Amino acid sequence: MTARTRRIPRLSGDAVAECLYAAMAAPSIHNTQPWFFRVRGREVEVWTDPERQLALLDPTGRQMFLSVGAAVFNLRLALLAHGRIPVLRLLPEPGRRDLAARIQAGPTTAPSPTAAALAAAITRRHTNRHPFRPTAVPWPVLDELVGAAAAEGARLTVADPIVRDAILSLTRTADGVFGQSDAYRFELAAWTGGRPGRRDGVPAYAYPPRDPSGRLPLRHFGPSTESATFERRPTLVRLTTRGDTPYDWMRAGQALQRVLLTATARHLAASPVNQALEVASLRRLVSSQGYARWCSGSGTAPRPAPRRAAPFSTFSTAARTELRAAEHASQEGGSALGRRCQ
Repeated sequence: MTARTRRIPRLSGDAVAECLYAAMAAPSIHNTQPWFFRVRGREVEVWTDPERQLALLDPTGRQMFLSVGAAVFNLRLALLAHGRIPVLRLLPEPGRRDLAARIQAGPTTAPSPTAAALAAAITRRHTNRHPFRPTAVPWPVLDELVGAAAAEGARLTVADPIVRDAILSLTRTADGVFGQSDAYRFELAAWTGGRPGRRDGVPAYAYPPRDPSGRLPLRHFGPSTESATFERRPTLVRLTTRGDTPYDWMRAGQALQRVLLTATARHLAASPVNQALEVASLRRLVSSQGYARWCSGSGTAPRPAPRRAAPFSTFSTAARTELRAAEHASQEGGSALGRRCQ
């Protein structure tokens, strides 16, 4: 260890815990939370959890890496909010794709206003599965979202009406494919509903209302007692990358989370419509420029969608104890696992 490295102060136990809470607040498909964290000295390792990979919807792990990439972005932001420059290495060991990233708290810094605003948005970000308000998203805000994706090496495009309608049509086709699959219904059931207090999956109260018009084909997780009419001309955006490797997926996840947090800071929310990306024969039709990673309707939500059951402010005592153990182990040169947080 060099003298320069020794001069970099350690983060406190509370700061380490807060950074991990932020990472665990990232979005993930079906709220599977396919990650875990290991603290090793000054370094946090971010691992994928293949046991939480969706075998039918995500056989290649693309969505899993996208989710883990979003968690890595939150971890980066949290370190910046604590006045530290994040030092990140993606997929640091060739041949070990389960070790998704290593990140260290580097030298001290003053967080930029943008970083501070994005970090503050982490706990406010939510998925909207209800109709948006009937007001168009201003073009300057859309330009800001495009810039957010570009800052992380991805491309966000706003679909024109013809492309928008084509993507929504492909999404309905994908829904038809899934509707005929018993395996899909079984996999979906494993990650929806469940016992009260469950800390992963999609709870019944978060299901979208039925839309008799079928305008915005949101994923239906189960029967809903509500009905609502969705907007006739939703704003639809696509996120694409140049490559199609786990590294590209990790970069896309970070870009996605920067876009979502930028939208949150501007009082917007997103309604994912990714079903066509989960059918191989349809995915290539979603974009002719690059590899499509995410599609979503965007707008101002009338009210926050239901929150997950365990935000960081109500994280369990057992989890806090485990993270304190992680900090102690890091001081002793050992390791510990960070618990998932929903």
